[in-house]
Amino acid sequence: MAVAKKEGEEGAEGPSLWERMERPAPLPRASLTLERIAAAAVEIADEEGGAAVTMRRLAAKLGVAPMAAYRHVNGKDDLWALMIDRVSRELAVPDDVTDWREVLRSYALQTRDLMLAHPWMAVMPTPVIMLTPSRMAVAERGLSALAAHGLDADSVMAVLRAVTSFVHGSAQSEIALRDYQERHGWTSGEQTREALAPQMRYLMSTGRYPAFEQYALAAGRKDDRAWEFAFGLDCVLDGIGQRLGI
Repeated sequence: MAVAKKEGEEGAEGPSLWERMERPAPLPRASLTLERIAAAAVEIADEEGGAAVTMRRLAAKLGVAPMAAYRHVNGKDDLWALMIDRVSRELAVPDDVTDWREVLRSYALQTRDLMLAHPWMAVMPTPVIMLTPSRMAVAERGLSALAAHGLDADSVMAVLRAVTSFVHGSAQSEIALRDYQERHGWTSGEQTREALAPQMRYLMSTGRYPAFEQYALAAGRKDDRAWEFAFGLDCVLDGIGQRLGI
């Protein structure tokens, strides 16, 4: 016997979040819409962090009762998805850019900037990141650029996921380092290295890490995260191009 799902329960039957968003509002001047909810949630997350986005906090910012928001979103997953979709609308590549490498590279650089501007994105669950109209549009553009080279469907998706994993992993690491520095009151890479110097000196004195010691002594771009990201991205793209002959 099927068990009826309660109203507001995750995964409840009915039109999807995006179907509801694209439908015309039943009232021409509805006071609360999915767009308003998304905008308010993003503002809270940007100012106070992702953990601050709760239905109660959101309702207070919108000036409505908490249950009013639940009539529009089924729960936290819907809310995260709305937030991701809203900020991801900023991602765009000109229509006349068709080369697979330029399409993926442009989206990758823009995504890093987007995540640094909205660091709460670093803790988003992957399915929520992908299953929104804006994120799907990015995926569609990348998949189309790759498929134009006659690659099979599995290879096309594997390439897109490899680049996406590099982008999100790199940005997450950068955000984590920035948060770590802020928690300790370190305002620069130099201050961070000075604070960690006792640990580093001991580790280097063991003689077990000569390659890392060489990096520590010779590297000139330790704090140039943008260069490091772009260089690593180009290495990934070069490898894809060589492997697939495209």
